[in-house]
Amino acid sequence: MTTPHWLFGDQLGPHFLTPGEGGPDRAAPVVMIEARSVFRRRRFHRAKAHLVLSAMRHRAAGLGDRVRYVRSETYREGLREAVGEGRVTVHHPTSRAALALVSSLPGVTVLPARGFLVPHDDFRAWADGRGGERLRQEDFYRWVRRGYGLLMDGGGPAGGRWNHDRDNREPPPSGARTLGVPGPYRPREDDIDAEVRHDLDRWEREEGIVFVGRDGPRLFPASRREALAALGRFITRRLARFGPYEDAMLAADPVMSHSLLSSSLNLGLLDPAECVERAERAWRAGEAPVNSVEGFVRQIAGWREYVWHLYWYFGEDYRRCNALRHDAPPPGWFLELDAGAVTARCLSTVLAQVRDTGWTHHVPRLMLLGSHALQRGWDPRAVTDWFHRCFVDGHDWVMLPNVVGMSQYADGGRMTTKPYTSGGAYVNRMSDLCGGCAYRPGDRVGPRACPFTAGYWAFLDRHRAVLAGNPRMARAVRGLDRLPDLDEVRTQERRRGDGPP
Repeated sequence: MTTPHWLFGDQLGPHFLTPGEGGPDRAAPVVMIEARSVFRRRRFHRAKAHLVLSAMRHRAAGLGDRVRYVRSETYREGLREAVGEGRVTVHHPTSRAALALVSSLPGVTVLPARGFLVPHDDFRAWADGRGGERLRQEDFYRWVRRGYGLLMDGGGPAGGRWNHDRDNREPPPSGARTLGVPGPYRPREDDIDAEVRHDLDRWEREEGIVFVGRDGPRLFPASRREALAALGRFITRRLARFGPYEDAMLAADPVMSHSLLSSSLNLGLLDPAECVERAERAWRAGEAPVNSVEGFVRQIAGWREYVWHLYWYFGEDYRRCNALRHDAPPPGWFLELDAGAVTARCLSTVLAQVRDTGWTHHVPRLMLLGSHALQRGWDPRAVTDWFHRCFVDGHDWVMLPNVVGMSQYADGGRMTTKPYTSGGAYVNRMSDLCGGCAYRPGDRVGPRACPFTAGYWAFLDRHRAVLAGNPRMARAVRGLDRLPDLDEVRTQERRRGDGPP
């Protein structure tokens, strides 16, 4: 008898069933388990729950008679129903909790991880070779590029530079409401989606399972066919304009020229290798400029790989990092995605995007949502949980390093060299979100004081002793001494507290 293979809900692409090099047998039966306890334990975004279940059921439908699809309360119960006391194989799961589960179950053999470019052992050798310190993303990214021959021109980087960030930080075009590129691929819902929505309604009505956010028409791929269509449309219609404006924000154009492929990658519907190879071919064919292609390759072969490996390399203790000793709970308006309660146009706009779609691109995540949480001193573990639950592409391995390390600076600089936060001037320069706002980005105090501008200075003031020794923050900290109204800022921000800004 061929040993069955267990597919988790984020291992849905064909590369998770390819035999050889630690893969399952070609004829292995497939087990898939839909565990309601996952949704009972945590309050996920409704659109995320819909996408995950739709993707799992689409994969099962494609596998036909090869799959045993079990709907149960827990994974343990589901596995018992599927194989009894029999043996199964499973690829290395993507979370510590899931790895602990499969490792504790008798008869389960854990195969090497798939869905990433760099094997665990290779990253550990790279990191250990640096003594586990100064594991900077730029160094890792160049190592990956060299090792895998990605976007290389002879022995050097394509276009003569490893990093084209200086060409990829343009503000949005002046006066433009949208970037004016063709829209992203959008799927059409089918009978499987209707079944998922019916089940989610029933769970809420009969089983006490609750969600946050809205479940509108599904916006992201739930099958391999849809994911390939989304990749193809991005490469051929949107990639060329991606680079220059990847850090810009427009209220009426939340997707800009972003790929919207993160959920497909994180569900395993796409393999990262095929994404970066398609982008490189577009550059070599003259269909996209090198700065746009490099920016996209950096997101996948650089940042995504880097975050994945740091999640495992840093260990579970990393979750408890809190270098700035932030312990305030995120307030109700934030947890409930209550955009209508927020006056600040930038934050209200982005919170509404999350509420309605479960997605917004990386700059609003970092420089609006994350920055506000950092400035207000919210507990980084609670902020990590919120990002995990409320984003369609959110998984523990993604959000833990991104939030604890980069967004909230809770590791004290182990991952990044400075806290990523700013005043309203940055938001005003990189977006149209300050236009028509009740606040003014240049005002620190008074009724029109921008909560980001005042919050930035209050944050620096609270953490002056820690940040003054950071070479990248020392100049900003010295700026506190030039503020004639610092006492007023302190008083104002204490009074503002965690109410909706």
